[in-house]
Amino acid sequence: MADLFSRFRHPGSGGSGKGFILALDQGTTSTRAIVFDARGAVVSVSQLEHRQIFPRPGWVEHDPEEIRLNARRVIADAVARADIGTEDIAALGITNQRETTVIWDRETGEPVYNAIVWQDTRTTPVCEELEASGAGELFRDRTGLPVSTYFAGPKIRWILDNIPGVRERAERGELAVGTMDSWIIWELTRATRHSGRATRGGRPQARHVTDVTNASRTMLMDIRTRQWDPELCSLLGIPMSLLPEIISSSEVIDKVRRSGPVHGVPIAGILGDQQAATFGQACTEPGEAKCTYGTGNFLLLNTGTEPKTSAHGLITTVAYQLGDAPAVYALEGSVAVTGSLVQWLRDNLGFFSDSSHIEALARSVDDNGGCVVVPAFSGLLAPRWVPDARGVIVGLTRYVTKAHISRAALEATAFQTREVVAAMNADAGM
Repeated sequence: MADLFSRFRHPGSGGSGKGFILALDQGTTSTRAIVFDARGAVVSVSQLEHRQIFPRPGWVEHDPEEIRLNARRVIADAVARADIGTEDIAALGITNQRETTVIWDRETGEPVYNAIVWQDTRTTPVCEELEASGAGELFRDRTGLPVSTYFAGPKIRWILDNIPGVRERAERGELAVGTMDSWIIWELTRATRHSGRATRGGRPQARHVTDVTNASRTMLMDIRTRQWDPELCSLLGIPMSLLPEIISSSEVIDKVRRSGPVHGVPIAGILGDQQAATFGQACTEPGEAKCTYGTGNFLLLNTGTEPKTSAHGLITTVAYQLGDAPAVYALEGSVAVTGSLVQWLRDNLGFFSDSSHIEALARSVDDNGGCVVVPAFSGLLAPRWVPDARGVIVGLTRYVTKAHISRAALEATAFQTREVVAAMNADAGM
């Protein structure tokens, strides 16, 4: 961390440098800003949850406008809590929920539809169509991904096909698409909002970019060249003019142009959330792995500078790329529902008022009473990849209480994690 800060010293500042880095974490359930000092210690944190929108069974959406506003609010609040100014901040880094997809108007910045969340399964017909056409193996070979509702490409296709006028506008070059990193950076690098045209003196007023880790989650990027693949875009019916520029995970992208407490601060990094956790937990050598417990669980194994193909239901992804250095790849085991199962017990069934209460409730019984929970709310991801699977609770008797179900819910996280660990062990060869 000290080396990182040495790169951002002011000329003529006597070596004092800028003492803080700001991180924005745009997650599935909340947006959080964190200020770090030169030792990597947390100075301040601000966090806001956003709504989870469920229009139909299997559909999950977010309001991009709500996330945009929350991002600005938590940034302002975190900087205020740290009691620092723009001149003290070396850089802003962004991490984000990866496959969640939004399309917006290049001139007005208005989204054409809600963001479709990575957990959403409405694109099952699109995926079935691709598999039936025989294109599934091509996607797996080029992208390292199975054809799945999990990834961004089918979500883009759904919006183009189902929201009136959007495909025509996209083909005229009027729209932009991106995962949440692209949406946030567009907003932060845009001089004004609702100001008419999106260009000034022939130069775009906003940067439309994504990094290699997020691009690797779209089913549209060639995993080896790390560029958009025209054939895959054509198969999904996606105009390439919609897509952002692919850049590395670590480079100065632009400065924040929006007025506010970080105006003029350079944006210097993007990493998809699970890749950010992998790098942040120092899995920088082949064979090093992490498993992050959050909305879902995600096990990533650093496999070095060559992509490795899984034979046991895992996916190949870009772990990170630092500037012009070679990209580093990973194998990933993605589990869709773990922490969000606890949230479901809290919000939908009313088992407790705070997620932390599940621990005491689960410990109040000796076992699960014969109850087993399979939380396939968004189908099953790794290692099974069954998009039409749905959640079940089995083994119910009159003996079973909400304490038993809560314990079974926590055990479901362990069982699913164990399954991807076994797949990783079988694939790793190390």
